[in-house]
Amino acid sequence: MTGDLVERIWARDPSVWTSSGEEQWLGWLDAPDRELARVEELARDVESLPEHDHVVLLGMGGSSLAPEVIRLAFGAGRFHVLDTTHPRAVERLGQEVEVGRTLFLVSSKSGTTIETRSHFEYFYELSGRDGRRFVAVTDPGSVLDSLAEARSAAAVFHGVATIGGRYSALSPFGLVPAALMGIDVEQLLTRALETAEACRLRDEGNPGLELGLALGEAWREGRDKVCFPEQHGFGLWLEQLLAESTGKDGKGLVPAPGESAEGSDRQWREVRLLDPYELGAEFFRWELATAVAGHVLGINPFDQPNVQAAKDRTNEVLERGDAPLNEEGSLDELLGQARQGDYVAIQSFIDPARESELAPLLERAHATGCVVTAGLGPRYLHSTGQLHKGGPGTGIFVQVVDDTGPEVPIPGRELGFARLIRAQAAGDLASLKERGRRVVRVRLESL
Repeated sequence: MTGDLVERIWARDPSVWTSSGEEQWLGWLDAPDRELARVEELARDVESLPEHDHVVLLGMGGSSLAPEVIRLAFGAGRFHVLDTTHPRAVERLGQEVEVGRTLFLVSSKSGTTIETRSHFEYFYELSGRDGRRFVAVTDPGSVLDSLAEARSAAAVFHGVATIGGRYSALSPFGLVPAALMGIDVEQLLTRALETAEACRLRDEGNPGLELGLALGEAWREGRDKVCFPEQHGFGLWLEQLLAESTGKDGKGLVPAPGESAEGSDRQWREVRLLDPYELGAEFFRWELATAVAGHVLGINPFDQPNVQAAKDRTNEVLERGDAPLNEEGSLDELLGQARQGDYVAIQSFIDPARESELAPLLERAHATGCVVTAGLGPRYLHSTGQLHKGGPGTGIFVQVVDDTGPEVPIPGRELGFARLIRAQAAGDLASLKERGRRVVRVRLESL
């Protein structure tokens, strides 16, 4: 039976899941083999880019999380990832790097991501509109593809239309950044291909199948919190893969990096990263496992039906004007509602440099005995946000906001980054309330 499942997945059979177009999103199965055949071309293209001292990746979700993990694993100190709209962080990065000696990697599959487009406008203006300081990674024919050409960008690398964002680590969205970090992309892909070949095995010894079935069977037993060790920031990428893929139809696997597996609602899974180059293997193993787990849960692991909700609420807030972020609800009362099987999600629309100030809140959340997860906004909207709205109603949500400081204008728009991040916080709070989720808002300064 499991052998048939493996064959059906590799045959692109959508009935493995829900027969709702899943076969259109399985390009990641062939990514290691396909990209290995183009690795020399990638090396030549990257070598031809303008000289630079730093690289700044402008991207969100599937465009930024794998590069961030690779950056942390290999210690790429001159590579930066900007995936926040907090004005203090945006302005600070612009001051930390010498713009004229920096290459900006604008990464977005659709080319319409509001955060990435806003970052592009800001740094394009800051560079004196020097298109040669910019490189795009996007799908062919996207809005970003056209804009990069119009601005005479140094290069455009095209993604694969049949690979969704969270499955794109072994596509140009992960490999172009890796090459710019000076990593041996061929070695990374070789490890991935070895695992992909093992994931074709019909039964024993198939690492992705075994992991996926274990994830799914534990979920059937009520152990839906997936605890795993936090290594090289791998949890940032794995959170999106698991949460966005499985968190729908009232079901879902709740990723809990670094959390204890002690509890009847939890399962423990290992991450195999003895060598940073094992990232290639782990990316593929977990992708196949998530597809298998989706089969067990009976959902489509390749769509994200509830992600648009927060975007719509954000746009509504922006149309109305600014959104003052006042505290709402009682944190004590909310945490007092925690019961066995719940999880507490700390959702922080704050300057990432202040993340350590969340420690007292995390301690209070852990005192409930529940699994605790923490995400920075708006990054988590592109990651665990789908699970929060479409998954099981066991989440207890604490939104944290801070003083955004002086406005930092977004060139060409009638708003700035401060107003944008406030609207994103307000939009997500409204979206959670709309679904009857338990949620409060607190200010970082009052913790």
